[in-house]
Order: sequence, then C-alpha cells, then structure tokens
Amino acid sequence: MILTIRKNTYLFILLVISSTIVSSGQEQESMHYIQTGADQIGSYLPKLKGKKIAIVANQTSVIYDRKKTTHLVDSLVSLDLNIKKVFAPEHGFRGKADAGESIEDGVDIKTKLPIISLYGKNKKPTKDQLKGINLVIFDIQDVGARFYTYISTLHYVMEACAELNIPLILLDRPNPNGHYIDGPVLETDHKSFVGMHPVPVVYGMTIGEYGQMINGEKWLKDGVKVALTVIKLKNYTHNSEYILPIKPSPNLPNEKSINLYPSLCFFEGTNVSAGRGTDMQFQIYGSPFLNKKSKFTFTAVPNEGSKYPKHAHAISYGEDLRKVNKLSNINLSWLIKAYKQNRTKSFFNSFFTKLAGTKSLQTQLEKEASESVIRASWKKGIDEFKIVRNKYLIYQ
Repeated sequence: MILTIRKNTYLFILLVISSTIVSSGQEQESMHYIQTGADQIGSYLPKLKGKKIAIVANQTSVIYDRKKTTHLVDSLVSLDLNIKKVFAPEHGFRGKADAGESIEDGVDIKTKLPIISLYGKNKKPTKDQLKGINLVIFDIQDVGARFYTYISTLHYVMEACAELNIPLILLDRPNPNGHYIDGPVLETDHKSFVGMHPVPVVYGMTIGEYGQMINGEKWLKDGVKVALTVIKLKNYTHNSEYILPIKPSPNLPNEKSINLYPSLCFFEGTNVSAGRGTDMQFQIYGSPFLNKKSKFTFTAVPNEGSKYPKHAHAISYGEDLRKVNKLSNINLSWLIKAYKQNRTKSFFNSFFTKLAGTKSLQTQLEKEASESVIRASWKKGIDEFKIVRNKYLIYQ
C-alpha cells in the first residue's frame, strides 16, 4: 500500500486510489477483515496536507495490508508530509523499554525525527514542545485495561491540544478485551497515571470511543475539549476476534497474555510475580512465599522488558495459566488463592490500591470476603458506568 514518493501531488493521488483498491479487495476477500484507522490512509491523508504535524506513536503504529506492515511514521514521512516530531508513550517509540523505565528524548535513527518521551517527568506535551504544530495524530494500540498507561497518555495529549487549540486525529484500533466490562470503578482519591478516570478496570471500549468519552465527560483539566476526529474501524464489533499483529509492550507477548492481563496485573501490587523475567509473562503467577507443594515452578531472570524482575533467580511456586479458557470477566480466584497461601505479612504494597482504584479490594481480601461478595460490590459502579459508556459507542 505504501509507495516510495518522489513527487508529492501525482503520487498522493495514486496512493489514495491504491488505498481504495486494496481496501475493496480486502473486503471482497473477507467481510470480517478488520481495518484499523491507520489502514484507511485515504480517509485521513487529505486532512494532513499543508499541516505541521506531531505524531504520538510507538511500535504498534503500523499500516497493515495483510502482506506487509509499514510504520505510520515512516509512511507519512515518505509522503513528504511535514512531520515535525514524534511523541512516545511508556516503553518508548520502538517499544523496548521496561514497564516504569524512564524514557529519554532522542532522535529516531531511521527518520531523523526528534523523539519526545511522554513517560516519566514529562507526561503531557508542553507548549514549547507543541510550538508551531497545528495538527496532532494519535495512533497507539491499547489493550482495554484501565491501568495500561496508553489511555493516560491519550488524556494528557488531548488536554495539551485542547489548551492550544490544536486539532487531534485519533486513528482507532480494536480492543482485544473489548468483549466485556468488569472490575471496581476508580475512586477519585486514588487517581494516578495507572488510573485517571472513573471507569472499571475493563471498560469495553476502543481507544477512539474512550477518547470521545474523555472529551464528552469533560475529564480534561478545567473541562476543556479538544477538536477530536476519530478515524473509525471497519468490520469491527466489540465481540470481534482480533489478534494483535505486534505486541503492545514487551511483557504482553501474545493473545493469551493480553487476555489474562486485567486479572493478573493486580499481582504487580503484591509480593507475587506475574511472570516478568520469563517468556510466560502474564500467563503465570507465583512467588517463593506461596505453596511449596505446587506442581508448577519458575525462576525469573533479567530479560528484555524486565531488567529487574521480582524474585530474580529464586524459585517461585504458583500456577501455569497458559491453557485456561479465554476470559470474559476478571478472574479473582487466583488473587484470592495467592493471598490465602501467602506465608509473609507483606502481601500487598502501596501500588495495589492504585491498580485497583479503590482501597476496598485490599480490605475485602484481608477480611477473606468471597468472590461473589467482592463482585456484588462492583455492580452498582459498573451499571452506572455502562450508562455513560453507551453515549460514546461507535461500534456495537
């Protein structure tokens, strides 16, 4: 789909025609083939002409035509569009950094564009960083969990654009956990970068729908609203099966880890490992402090995406979840079991409440509340959220 551009006008027209032909062929081949916002280049390319553009992107920001993938930034640069800089979220522009690792500003080796980190001390683009920019493009693959920080980055990008009257084009992507809604709704007192909005842990929206909700509910500072355009998906519903062609972060390597992530991420706030430092990240859990009679053990060691894994070089006892059925809710049984088996007094750390978005979950576990009791406490918040959510749905 992406061509090497020499002369702007002629090949711009050719590209749009080519994009239309490819899209038509794909739809004839399979009506179930999902086209991302980025894939539909003919839908947004005319909006980019004559603009000074910043792009918020990472390794998932690709145009995919079933034969090859090309990075969105590389593609737009090749079209002689006026791309000025790239903003990168957690894990960096090429997606290699550990969770929580500080990302430095730099220059992209391939395009020579300046890369500005939006993780660490600088989470929101500054006025100086956006000086001269009159259009921002946001294109990052989300996984549909509140504590996955790409939606927090979206919030701050939207806020910065709104304050400077810069339009934002959001290229929508499927939510691989879009088929359900579950978990406690975040309470304002526990707002952080791993939870900024009053939504359940799993919210069942694409990032485009979520952006519309941030705008519509006036969650940006001082209630400002950005001029937001969402380039919609084609052939997508919230129940669509979608396997990400590129892992969204170093420790979510496959479909199974992405599906288990909303359930296992709670362990990040405990003394239990969710498999960082292995090749089974977010598909297992265990700790040296759990049942030593467990048939499944693993030993974490430093690796790509986890330079300092929990319990490195020690034997952890736990469960292998790689063969469990696909989840359509948050599984609490593993968390409850691990808490009951824990042989120390320091199961929780301060991060747990930030992940849960409420102090109640820790209290319920400490009081050994049943799973049904915990779930019942979520129901009112989920029901109220669904009413809000319905106002912003693009897909059913």
